[in-house]
Amino acid sequence: MNRLMAVVAAVFVSAPGVARGQDAELARLQDEAVARVQEYLRVNTINPPGNELRAVEFFARILEAEGIAYETAESAPGRGNLWARLEGGPGPALVLLHHTDVVPADPKYWTADPLSGEVRDGHITGRGALDTKTLGIVHLQAFLALHRAGRPLTRPVIFLATADEEAGGAFGAGWLVKNKPELFRNVGMLLNEGGGGSEVQGKQIVEIEVTQKVPLWLRLTARDLPGHGSTPRVTSAVTRLVRALDRLRSYEFEPHIIPAVDAYFKGRSRAGIGPFAEQLGDIAKAVREPGFLTRLQLENSFLAGLTRNTCTITRLEGSAKINVVPPQATAEVDCRLLPDQDVDSFLTQLATIIGDGDVEVETIMAFTPAVSSTDTDAFRTLDQVTRRNYPQASVLPSVMTGFTDSHFFRDLGIPSYGYAPFIVPAADQGGVHGNDERISVENVRRGTAIMVEIVRALAQAPTSQ
Repeated sequence: MNRLMAVVAAVFVSAPGVARGQDAELARLQDEAVARVQEYLRVNTINPPGNELRAVEFFARILEAEGIAYETAESAPGRGNLWARLEGGPGPALVLLHHTDVVPADPKYWTADPLSGEVRDGHITGRGALDTKTLGIVHLQAFLALHRAGRPLTRPVIFLATADEEAGGAFGAGWLVKNKPELFRNVGMLLNEGGGGSEVQGKQIVEIEVTQKVPLWLRLTARDLPGHGSTPRVTSAVTRLVRALDRLRSYEFEPHIIPAVDAYFKGRSRAGIGPFAEQLGDIAKAVREPGFLTRLQLENSFLAGLTRNTCTITRLEGSAKINVVPPQATAEVDCRLLPDQDVDSFLTQLATIIGDGDVEVETIMAFTPAVSSTDTDAFRTLDQVTRRNYPQASVLPSVMTGFTDSHFFRDLGIPSYGYAPFIVPAADQGGVHGNDERISVENVRRGTAIMVEIVRALAQAPTSQ
C-alpha cells in the first residue's frame, strides 16, 4: 500500500458513520471504485455525439461478472441506456440515476488528456470526474454491496445509467419515461446529481437539491427587407434583433423569493458562509435594498440567479456575407424561471419587453416545475448519514439554477434528490464543464463508503438479533 492509500485507509478506520465489521468488503468496494472511475473516464461519451452505448458496454461487463441481470435500450443508434434491478420487499423502489454523457473538452487547455483518468497528486483527472461519472461509480458500488451481501431488501433497488442529459435528456431519461414507463411504476425515491459538498472559506456545506429553476430556451427571429451593406436602411432584421436583445439585456426582472430559496439562504446565513451571510438571513428584505442584487451578482452569480427569473443571450446569427443585409436574424436566449412561475405569463411579459411585432419568439425547450419534499425517508436518511460522516458540515436543502434529469421523475410524482457524497474544494469546482476536471482519490473512497451506508439504510433489511 502506498503512502496515499495508507493515509486514506487511516481516515476511514476512524471515520464516523462507516459500518464496522465489514472493513474488508468496504475496502474492496473502495479499491474497485478508484479503478473503475479511472476506467470509466477513459470511455469516450462526449456529447455531441454521445455514443453512450460505450458506457452501456462498460457497465454490462461489470454486471455480468457479478451475475446481475440487466436490460438496455437504444433511443437512437449509439445512444444507449442501461438499467439493472435488485428485487426486494413491498416498499416502493429506490432508483440510483446518473447520466453517462459528458460535455466536450479541448485537450489544449488541459494539463492531462481529458480521457486519461490519470492519477496525479492524489486526484483522478478526466472529463466527467465531477459531472457525473464518479457519482455513477459510487452508485454502482453501493448497488453491488447490496447484491454481494445477499441480505433481504425492504424495497427493490434500480441502478440506472442514461444518455444525453447534457443536451436535455431526450435520448436518455426523457426517452425512458416515455417509452419504458413500466420501469418507474412503484418507484418511491430517486437519487441523482445536483447537490453535493463544497468547502467555502474553510467551512463545509453539503447541499441536497430538492428543486431547480425551470429552463425556458427561446429563439428570437427578427425579419425585415434584405439589401446591400453599402446602402443601410432605417431598419433591418439585424438592427431589430439588436434592439430587442438590448431591451432584454437591460431589463431587471422583479426579485421574487420562493420558500425553498428562502430556506436555503437562511441555512447559509446560519452557517456564516460567504460575505453576504447576514443579508441572506432575510433575503426578502435585502433584495429591496438599492444595489444589493448587483453586488450579489458580482460576488456570486449563482445566488443572485435564485432571486428572480433570468435570461442570458447565448447565440447570434445574421448574414452569411459581410456586405449582405439578411432578411432575418436570430438569437437564442437561455431563460431560467423560478419554479412557481407561469411560462405563458412570462412569454407575454417578454413580448412587452421586446416591443416589436416583427420579432418572433419561439420556444425551443421548456420543462415543468416541481419541488421534492424534505419530509421523506429518503431526505432524512441523506441528511442523517451526511451529518454523521461530515460532522462539521452544514447540510441544507438547496435549489439549482441549472437543471438535471430529475425533473422528468418529479413530473411523475417521484421524490428526487440531487446528492453527491463528496466535499469538493473551491479550487476544483471550476472543473465542471471547465478545464482539468478532477476529483480526489480520498473523495472517491469516502464517497463510496457514504453511498453504501445510505443505500443500506434505505433498502437493506436489518439483521435479526
